[in-house]
Amino acid sequence: MRTLRVGVVGLGVISRFHLRALATSPDWDLVAVCDLDPNEVAAPPPGATGYTDHARMLAEADLDAVVVTAPNDAHARICADAITAGTAVCVEKPLALDLAEGEALSVLARDRGVPLFTAFHRRYNSEFEALREQVADSTVTEVTVRYLERIEEHAGRDTWYLDPARCGGGCVADNGPNAFDLVETLLGRTQVSGARVVCDEAGVDRWAEITLTGGTGRARVVLDWSHPGERKDVRVRTADGRELTADMLADRPAFKESLWHEYEGVAADFARRVRQGRVEDGGGTSALRLVGQTYLAAADGERVGR
Repeated sequence: MRTLRVGVVGLGVISRFHLRALATSPDWDLVAVCDLDPNEVAAPPPGATGYTDHARMLAEADLDAVVVTAPNDAHARICADAITAGTAVCVEKPLALDLAEGEALSVLARDRGVPLFTAFHRRYNSEFEALREQVADSTVTEVTVRYLERIEEHAGRDTWYLDPARCGGGCVADNGPNAFDLVETLLGRTQVSGARVVCDEAGVDRWAEITLTGGTGRARVVLDWSHPGERKDVRVRTADGRELTADMLADRPAFKESLWHEYEGVAADFARRVRQGRVEDGGGTSALRLVGQTYLAAADGERVGR
């Protein structure tokens, strides 16, 4: 099989994981990168051309696919332009700023028959995959996901994370999708049944506890953007009484070390989807649905300031 030609739009802090995964993959040929800042594309990766306009890149680079790692508020526009051009899309979570934007992209992708894939990188974490194998023959009845970090350490120079208008919110909008995707991978489709959200003085949600029900059981998700250090783990209980845990940072203690192998999983899965013509998996819009439900539940009296 020939390698697939791919471009990357957005060269912020998360892009380096995509870039290395694509550059080392036998499936992909990284031929273009794009960022609004000319300095970011002045020295593109070997074999790639740098652009400051994603529309020009789509028109000139003869791409099979594009990976979108731009700020959240740019996802919908860039993805729509790529789908309209017939170019398969892998987009960083969240798919868009809200469910309406995400559903519009899904409709466009279905109408055009173009793959649209959200990069839920924690799906491919080795510890989580091992947990899934352990419960494969059992019914999962309870799930707890903890997603705790200090956002300033992870965002770095990408300060847009702390602008709700650009991020779509705070920890619920940005970390929530990864946590919700893990829950639904184990339980099936769920609904938010309760939420408490804590905001800082700027109105950014920094902490949240969310309960979900549906599928084969119930779940609890805890998100924290002010946690000293980092903790990302999943705990499950099965119908036959087993309790199992996946520490997604296990044996990878360095800062963001676990992301390298997770994004290799993203790149491999995206290639399979493009080759098979799989238009979407529904995960992107489902996560946005749960984000919206969380904010609505918190607005009913449980969203508080710190």
